[in-house]
Amino acid sequence: MDQEEQTVQQSAEPVEIARNPLLAVAALCFGGLAAATTQTMVIPIQSELPRLLDAAPSDTAWVITVTLLAGAVSMPVAGRVADLVGKQRVLVANAATLLVGSLVCALSDSLVPMLAGRTLQGLAMGFIPVAISLIREIVPPKMAATSVAAMSATLGVGGAIGLPLAAWIADSGHWHGLFWIAAGLAAAVVVLIGIAVPHVHDGHPGRLDLAGTLGLAVGLVSLLVGVSKGNSWGWTDPRTLGAVAAGLLVLVVWGAFELRCSDPLVDLRTTAQRPVLLTNIAAVAIGFGMMAQAIVLPQLLQAPPETGYGLGQTILEAGLWMAPGGIVMMLLSPVSGALIGRVGAKATLMAGGAVLGAAYLVSLLLMGAAWQLTLAGCLASAGVGIGYAAMPTLILDAAPPREAAAAVGLNALMRSVGTTLAAAVMGTVLTSDTIALGPVELPSEHAFQMCFVVAAFAAFVGVAIAATIPRRVSDPDGAGPLAAAGATVEGSGAAR
Repeated sequence: MDQEEQTVQQSAEPVEIARNPLLAVAALCFGGLAAATTQTMVIPIQSELPRLLDAAPSDTAWVITVTLLAGAVSMPVAGRVADLVGKQRVLVANAATLLVGSLVCALSDSLVPMLAGRTLQGLAMGFIPVAISLIREIVPPKMAATSVAAMSATLGVGGAIGLPLAAWIADSGHWHGLFWIAAGLAAAVVVLIGIAVPHVHDGHPGRLDLAGTLGLAVGLVSLLVGVSKGNSWGWTDPRTLGAVAAGLLVLVVWGAFELRCSDPLVDLRTTAQRPVLLTNIAAVAIGFGMMAQAIVLPQLLQAPPETGYGLGQTILEAGLWMAPGGIVMMLLSPVSGALIGRVGAKATLMAGGAVLGAAYLVSLLLMGAAWQLTLAGCLASAGVGIGYAAMPTLILDAAPPREAAAAVGLNALMRSVGTTLAAAVMGTVLTSDTIALGPVELPSEHAFQMCFVVAAFAAFVGVAIAATIPRRVSDPDGAGPLAAAGATVEGSGAAR
């Protein structure tokens, strides 16, 4: 069997076209939105959590952090489980986890059960990469690119929608309503996935690497805690240095273990192939860019006018000004799909990164009014949406079918690493250059400008990395089923 025949055979996927593919994709996207919304839904009430939960501010900060950590761990693990038992089953389980977590939060008035519920909500984030990997198995080929683009966009759209929705509910004074609505959405997702999404018999023989799962969880949590808390603890604080060092050490040991494991949680040999590795590195840069605008723009909108640059918007008003960015991401899904089909996923990823970087440079000139920041946010969201649409296609083209969900889950994890790094870097920049407004220290205008410059640099680094992804030979940019110079054969596991 020659290399080309071997590649085609290993790239074959089980296909069971849904009776109503459009309804199936809509159900999956709705589930992705419901899961992603939980990432930002408590931000509008963050300052009130110490009073609402009768706990110290340093403890209630974990209400947000624990969800991000659980989501980071769950995405590659959920992907691996989906490859073993079938994707539709894991989607139902993720939606049920979101439902239980939301109910626990809705019934909580103290910190411990709230953290338990928020952890469950974070674990449900595994829904998104599993859904992305399932789409190409249940829709006709002509719908695949656009459907994957729409599903991938839900990572950003859900967060953008969650902010104004949560702010509106919080303004009403019924903060538990946030979680009752989340529970209602999750219940609807369970029903929709069960009815509209077919159960494709796409499980593969194997076992779940429990030791690898534990090692990845410990390493990731330690590393991300150190990075996310570095700004508040201090970057030279022993807690920060210890958490980062311990996380890196555990991940190195974990990697060595995975290379020796016959059935690993993450196949690092596949991950090390250039198309997958470079796409994942680019995902860090694009994830950085997405989170940068989510951190910087709301603070600019809400800063007091007395600063000379602030726009004096309320939390609800700032959320509403940010919401169009999420809509832009979703509306661009057909455009992103068309770009992938016309010029290839690699060129589309580069275009997304370039638009994102340009948006941040333009933002330097658009700081004078709320509508200007909305325009800048929409441009940045357009770049994120285009880039997010291309990455799963690159991963799915390079990874073997038996590892598709796990590979997409790892890519989603790398986006989360980018968002965590952005939160840490933006926080450091904003607190390193401040002005005094009465007894309060606020970031200076120069600090916000530096954030835009740093975010633009990260986006353009992502473009440069994407440019080195090996081309594939069957479309204008080389992004097709066969890789040039045997890249697909290696990425498909033939070199294992």
